[in-house]
Amino acid sequence: MADEQQVNGAAQDQAQAQQQFAIQRIYVKDVSFEAPNTPAIFRKEWQPELSLDLNVKNTKIEDNTYEVVLKITATNKVGGDVAFLAEVHQAGIFTIADSIEEAQRAHLVGAFCPNILFPYAREVLASMVSRASFPQLNLAPVNFDAVFAQHLQQRQQQAEAQADA
Repeated sequence: MADEQQVNGAAQDQAQAQQQFAIQRIYVKDVSFEAPNTPAIFRKEWQPELSLDLNVKNTKIEDNTYEVVLKITATNKVGGDVAFLAEVHQAGIFTIADSIEEAQRAHLVGAFCPNILFPYAREVLASMVSRASFPQLNLAPVNFDAVFAQHLQQRQQQAEAQADA
């Protein structure tokens, strides 16, 4: 009997945790691909210079519901010429309960949700690049927790600098 109560209690705790955070939908919001120097770029020796730009934006849609957009821009140059410019805005709609503290909510929309969205965005980018007949683009995983921590540290430093001024 006691074992049953422990199992039921654990199931209730898990169900409660699931109600506090839920994925409603994951979708591509915007996609762009440019290869301005084709076909000449295909004749050059492939020694790419890849630069990546990551950006996360979130919007409160309604109570407990947020849209988080992960924007990834990949620019690949060969010999100073742009081989391709690919951009994906991968988005998701997430439910986050009011009972979650503000600092934890900020972490969820700033790091946890982008971690969920990144594999989808990476696949879209890889697909666009290969369909344009460029060599495969495999993006390494991103530690969004570290990126978010760095962002918080920069905001704190800016606030301290403004307070000193």
